[in-house]
Amino acid sequence: MGQQLNKIVKRRRLKAYKDRKKALVKSGASRKAAVKSEPKAAKKPAAKKPAAKKVAKPVAAAPAPAPAAE
Repeated sequence: MGQQLNKIVKRRRLKAYKDRKKALVKSGASRKAAVKSEPKAAKKPAAKKPAAKKVAKPVAAAPAPAPAAE
């Protein structure tokens, strides 16, 4: 719930919203009709790429431990 102080702001915003909607109806413009009238682009199926082959990297041999000098 909003604070009581916000109720005046909310009323003003709601009134402005309703005024916009009324003006839209009077002008005869409909948002939903505009969306339906647009032709939809046919989707082309995505071309499948051949799977990349994984190349095994040669494993480097571990270096031999250096002889301990005494």
